[in-house]
Amino acid sequence: MDYEKLTKQHETKTVADLAHLYEKGMLELSPAFQRKSVWLLKDRRKLIDTVARNYPLPAIFLYREEDGGKLRYSVIDGKQRLETLLGFLGYLRGGRFDVRIEVPGLEGLQRVSAQTIKSNKTHREKLSPHFMGYRIPVIEVAGPLSDIIEVFVRINSTGKPLTPQERRKAHYSGSGLLVEATRLANKLEPHWLKIGVMSVQQIARMKHVEFAAELLVTLEAGDVINKKAAVDKVMATSSMTPAQLRKASAKVLGAVNHVKRMFPDLRSTRFKQLTDYYSLTVLIAKLAQQGAILTDKKRNQLAWDLLRAFSVEVDKIRELQRKLLATKPDTEVYRDYLLTVSQMTDDVSQRRRRELILTGLIGSIFAKKDDQRSFSPEQRRILWNTNAEKKCAGCGVKLNWTNFTIDHIDPHSKGGKSNLDNAALMCRSCNSAKGNRRAAKNRVAARAR
Repeated sequence: MDYEKLTKQHETKTVADLAHLYEKGMLELSPAFQRKSVWLLKDRRKLIDTVARNYPLPAIFLYREEDGGKLRYSVIDGKQRLETLLGFLGYLRGGRFDVRIEVPGLEGLQRVSAQTIKSNKTHREKLSPHFMGYRIPVIEVAGPLSDIIEVFVRINSTGKPLTPQERRKAHYSGSGLLVEATRLANKLEPHWLKIGVMSVQQIARMKHVEFAAELLVTLEAGDVINKKAAVDKVMATSSMTPAQLRKASAKVLGAVNHVKRMFPDLRSTRFKQLTDYYSLTVLIAKLAQQGAILTDKKRNQLAWDLLRAFSVEVDKIRELQRKLLATKPDTEVYRDYLLTVSQMTDDVSQRRRRELILTGLIGSIFAKKDDQRSFSPEQRRILWNTNAEKKCAGCGVKLNWTNFTIDHIDPHSKGGKSNLDNAALMCRSCNSAKGNRRAAKNRVAARAR
């Protein structure tokens, strides 16, 4: 169950406060989903006149993120107003303009700009405190990526509405991370729908894109993360390099496909739920990274049997709790697991605890690949010089020193060791055609004699 909701905090900030945030690099005017500026000069001049008259402005919406104790804000709504104010006051390069407004103490309309406020004493004394001290309502929000983008789209459905292209950009483009998460989510959508990880309604709300982004950031980091960390990275337009994205995307696809093959009927267990599925997928990705062999049918069947039985026991505990009945003393691990998915927020500590429990359940089942992937130069020389016929173990063609390869009789990917007992001379074409299939040892041995 996804308990995370959008949160909001109302306050006011002066123009000086906002200018200070911008100067310190703490205010991002153009996060990934934002549209280009659409205001004309007359729109900007009208807003400055509004502030000069001390009329109120609508609230600005900011996404608030915290990284290592440092605050940063991304503009959800109010970009044009902020650009106008910062440009007029000279904080925004290339955004300066002038406007004809009334200046207290002077007759008639005066042409005012950042330069005149700086150089003209009357403008500086009368206007600078007014503009810099002008207070704007600010609503700071935090929550799931899908809700934040939906807030942006709904707010911008009035005034100068988003064009269809801008709506697509808000939902499906922006930062490299969001682009890759969208591509990955669309590819995995049919599978996630089939096993029940996602519903049609969740996909309509972009939950699959949010989840894909979360997996990308998690596997790039190599450890579980807070959901908010993924949202923060999506807001930044260059949070992950293209190389990092490609590598993380391959890990996500690999992990999802491993889970799909290893646990064929996941939809019948609690592990189809997003919190459980996230932990299982991340664990499998870590096991693959550590060199675990995830293609052995017998071991995978044992892992599936254990996972399914574990799911049943956790569901039994949940049913007992729902009926306010006592649980048995030997069910602590199931209660402990259930506690990690029953809190109002799924934070890092709960995710780590859940992963630890699942690791204890199935982690030791899988054998590890040999740390030595290929044969050493010494092993090549020994095998060549101790082989009498020097023929390919596959097709029997005569080999020479320049064209032979060494094949793992039991493939390395399936646990085969890189030692001489598991080695055979082979031509390149036979070795390539064999792939990761196990060779018939009696046939290989006959060829080697």
